[in-house]
Amino acid sequence: MKEGYVPKDQRKKILLMADDIRLPSGVGNVGKDIVINTCHRYNWVNVGGAMKHPDKGKRFDLSQDTNTESGIEDSSVVVYPTDGYGDPNLLRNIINIEKPDAIFLITDPRYWVWLFQMENEIRKKIPIAYLNIWDDYPTPAYNKGFYDSCDALLGISKQTVNINKLVLRDKAEGKIIDYVPHGISTKYYFPINEGDEQYPNLLEFKKQLFGSRDIEFALLFNSRNIRRKSIPDTLLAWKYFIDQLPKEKADKCALVLHTEPVSDHGTDLPTVKNYLFGEDYENIIFSTSRIPVHLMNLLYNSCDAQILLSSNEGWGLSLTEALLVGNPIIGNVTGGMQDQMRFEDENGNWFTPNAEIPSNHTGKYKKHGEWAFPVFPTGRSLQGSPQTPYIWDDRCKPEDAAEQIMNVYMEGVTGRTERGLKGREWALSEEAGFTAKAMGGRVIKNLDKLFETWTPRESYYIIPANEYKADVVNHKLLY
Repeated sequence: MKEGYVPKDQRKKILLMADDIRLPSGVGNVGKDIVINTCHRYNWVNVGGAMKHPDKGKRFDLSQDTNTESGIEDSSVVVYPTDGYGDPNLLRNIINIEKPDAIFLITDPRYWVWLFQMENEIRKKIPIAYLNIWDDYPTPAYNKGFYDSCDALLGISKQTVNINKLVLRDKAEGKIIDYVPHGISTKYYFPINEGDEQYPNLLEFKKQLFGSRDIEFALLFNSRNIRRKSIPDTLLAWKYFIDQLPKEKADKCALVLHTEPVSDHGTDLPTVKNYLFGEDYENIIFSTSRIPVHLMNLLYNSCDAQILLSSNEGWGLSLTEALLVGNPIIGNVTGGMQDQMRFEDENGNWFTPNAEIPSNHTGKYKKHGEWAFPVFPTGRSLQGSPQTPYIWDDRCKPEDAAEQIMNVYMEGVTGRTERGLKGREWALSEEAGFTAKAMGGRVIKNLDKLFETWTPRESYYIIPANEYKADVVNHKLLY
């Protein structure tokens, strides 16, 4: 019996508002891993979102599949598929039918504006917990109403936890605010070595990926083709790197891009590739198909390191997957990616952002985990949109990224393996806990605390309008 097991008829029921946990999106995978690793403690109902969901209006019982995955015999997991993330009428109907004890939200707050507008109605009866993330500073005061609408704020990155506290100011008191980083299932992401059962499958996968090429060093990019992922800068860094090598060495290096080749939200990557390298250059390999998780593990194991140069990045899940496979990571020092590099402060502790030093994107702290090859931003621009009026865009130089690619390359197979396995060891440790099991444990800790301490919201409260003051930034901008 699992530690902390509660019989089915005695469990609290949680309404998970997120992507459909049956679908292979990032949010869907996180939601699924949370459900699987907490189903012995809570019963779950998922309002499962997707664009133009083909199963809209249906109800699916996933309890038996969840039992198989989780190792218990009496889980209760139900999915209500919906277009987008639902609406007030759908939520009211499901609350009336399922009678949940709490709502648990995941993903960008802009998708939940309609739900936050209902918080006065909802929180009279049940609390709202929000697994949230924010990409960068300055602290988004425009999110204050969203954060204040929740009873528990579980920050995926250390930066997000700091942002939640700074934005809420004195309203942070009385709320649960805690660090719950993304966790990956060790069942699906692990190193594959010669002699392992999966090794023949790995050899076959590499043959299909690289064809007849004799590849000795492969760098993987795995993320969406959107502007903030800075994929053209990654291509430029790759060119700077291979141009430093003798031709016979450069011909044995490959960059694998697991992404959409062309996207309106990003760019036309084949055109960028042809412009920088010529049409005849064959060592940039596009992997374009959505593949199941066991093949994703083979993809990571086929490559020597992972690169992610995003100018904004709340977490960077592909870095976590690479760590669990035992690969070194090259990343821009911004957002949650810096968590995964484990920078040390002046006291030798894992760096935690605060109002004086909100981020390490300035390069104040240089010591980091041996598995990490950080690229520090050299420029910071204040960008925005009507919904998000301001946010820093941290840009690193392709030349600096090329230098780190070279450093990873020069480590050789033995050095890369040793560094990557140290990263895996740390990711599995109690300190980091970047596993699905640890993530589930942190969710349980905070939801249990929420149920122990939560009190229903008052029917109304008075806001003294004459005391209102606009929020002004309350952390350092130069540090």
